[in-house]
Amino acid sequence: MIERTLATTHGQLPVKIPSQLNEVTLGQMIALQDNPELGDLDAISILSGIPVTDLQSVRNANDFIQFADAVLSLSHQIKHLYNSDDIPQKITLMVGDKPVIVKVVNNLSVEPAGAFMAARDVIADEITEHIKIYGEDNWKEYFNPSLTACCKILAFYFYCLATGNVYDEYAAAAFTETIKNIRVTEALPIAKHFFMSYPNLSKPRTGFWHRLLRL
Repeated sequence: MIERTLATTHGQLPVKIPSQLNEVTLGQMIALQDNPELGDLDAISILSGIPVTDLQSVRNANDFIQFADAVLSLSHQIKHLYNSDDIPQKITLMVGDKPVIVKVVNNLSVEPAGAFMAARDVIADEITEHIKIYGEDNWKEYFNPSLTACCKILAFYFYCLATGNVYDEYAAAAFTETIKNIRVTEALPIAKHFFMSYPNLSKPRTGFWHRLLRL
């Protein structure tokens, strides 16, 4: 972490932002990725949790240079993380106010059927969109799923494992808010596993009803 106290027009402002990727949550990285017009203060705000309006009151703009360098470093680190196959042994999730430990490595399958189908659709849509833009040749070599898609996959994967509840589509979709608190270094390798494990999903999906209509 980088911690500094900056002088503002109204006093002092303590600012703390991550300097290493393992200090960043998936939710923070999603917020960074989803904003195409991201400015330096926006990025610092996302990583520090301090509103942009408070950061704008800092007296000396040069105080932000050290933070901007950290943001740039994180952007380079995330590119390397996409190539990582280091799946964590276990994940700790906060379910309500209670920490729940879920073993990962020996249970890499999306269950039950409802969760699998929902995850399958997310994966298929993401891969199909990538191929539509970049072509099908060697798509795996250049494919980086969006972090939002990764978050959805992990919500479907972890919901029943972490809560012990019967699968519910809407509750599992809402579980993304819990998933966003996972460190991105833990989340991305797991999500990548599912994307790479279903290469047949690169084809446009055809449901049973559409197959019946063809017949």
